[in-house]
Amino acid sequence: MFRFSTIKDYHTALQNGQTTCVEAVHFYIRAIEAQRELNAYLEVYAAEALQRAAELDARLASGEPLGKLHGVVVGLKDVICYKDHRVSAASRILEDFVSIYNATATERLLAEGAIIIGRQNCDEFAMGSSNEKSAYGPVKNALDHTRVPGGSSGGSAVAVQAGLCMVSLGSDTGGSVRQPADFCGIIGLKPTYGRISRYGLLAYASSFDQIGIFTNTVADAALLLEVIAGPDAYDSTVSTQPVPAYSKEIAAGADKKYRIAYFRQALEHPGLDPVIRDEISLFIKKLTAAGHIVEAIDFELLEYVVPTYYVLTTAEASSNLSRYDGVRFGHRTKVATEELADMYKLTRSEGFGKEVQRRILLGTFVLSAGYFEAYFTKAQQVRRLISEKTTTIFSNYDAVISPTVPSTAFKIGEKQQDPVEMFLADIYTVFANLAGIPGISIPLFTHPEGMPFGLQIMTSHFDEVSLLRLSAELMQLK
Repeated sequence: MFRFSTIKDYHTALQNGQTTCVEAVHFYIRAIEAQRELNAYLEVYAAEALQRAAELDARLASGEPLGKLHGVVVGLKDVICYKDHRVSAASRILEDFVSIYNATATERLLAEGAIIIGRQNCDEFAMGSSNEKSAYGPVKNALDHTRVPGGSSGGSAVAVQAGLCMVSLGSDTGGSVRQPADFCGIIGLKPTYGRISRYGLLAYASSFDQIGIFTNTVADAALLLEVIAGPDAYDSTVSTQPVPAYSKEIAAGADKKYRIAYFRQALEHPGLDPVIRDEISLFIKKLTAAGHIVEAIDFELLEYVVPTYYVLTTAEASSNLSRYDGVRFGHRTKVATEELADMYKLTRSEGFGKEVQRRILLGTFVLSAGYFEAYFTKAQQVRRLISEKTTTIFSNYDAVISPTVPSTAFKIGEKQQDPVEMFLADIYTVFANLAGIPGISIPLFTHPEGMPFGLQIMTSHFDEVSLLRLSAELMQLK
């Protein structure tokens, strides 16, 4: 019986003849079919994945060296382009749209021998914190089907959680990788803004969006980041900094003792589950006992991060989503209209879900004459203050830790009637996106109710090496 633990062990099994890529793909196809009720996948590329697996097995048999991701079965969130395959952002407005090119991240996966098994469900246009906003129905948490998996990359998280692929790629605009990773009890990594090319990632908020990674181990996350990160001529915002060999770097410096900060206001926040507060407080004592310096610091801007995030991201969404007008591609209303503006209105009303419409309207409002200075400009000023505060923090500390989410996975439908309560689920994750720094959620704890929850770790810009090293060490302390 095929089993997957890590990419390294899988490659060893392939080289020893203990398994094949074809066997691995068959295993995941059966697993996806057996757990269809989770609604993690919108489309599975079964025949295509098996054909590629056979080709990769033939390459190995011929003596070709293995690519870094040879035979690794990967799922893609339905906002990442894969040439000649549909990409819909889980929206009716792009229901039958077929991508004409690969995202840079997709291209790099394929170049290293990965097998893409399907596209995964998500909140429409990555706008949501529960994966209840997909046009194709909610994704269910594999540990409790009455609970959400988190969002917006819920399908990608559940696919790794439930063993429906080896690893997944998602996207993180304000926590959309780290929050579902927390709810599902797996690892979710958001790199520094610009570490991974956004070319081929359907835009929500361009100055926040970043492709992220779901895995079961820190080592696998490091390897995926090593493969897909780096310069790209197609993305002017991507960094040209050299990409470290993350998979090798995490083993180095294992004995280092870190200076770690945590936000006093984060642990004292009234919205934080008392169990999560207590467990993290106990874990801080473990860190201190292990020789690390852990100190509380003040972060007075915590109450402003969520409103700042939603003002800026909805403004960018209003601009980015204006391209979906029914003229060039995607859904177009079948209702006959005499005026072009009426066709636009009907197309967008039919094609976009309520949450996307809400955010477009909010973004349009904060950009409008008379409100631009009061909202958008003020939010940009707060973002600058957060950036300056972040630089100061990391001049004194190696890392910042915090809860990932204020609670464990909530029930499906529980927060549907209160958008503000849903937005507050992002209170601990949006900071990293506003500052552009890397963050990771690692699964360390289990709530008495039986659901997992994690710890968020953040480091300075482009210091994913320290982030991954510290994460690997803390996983050993749990």
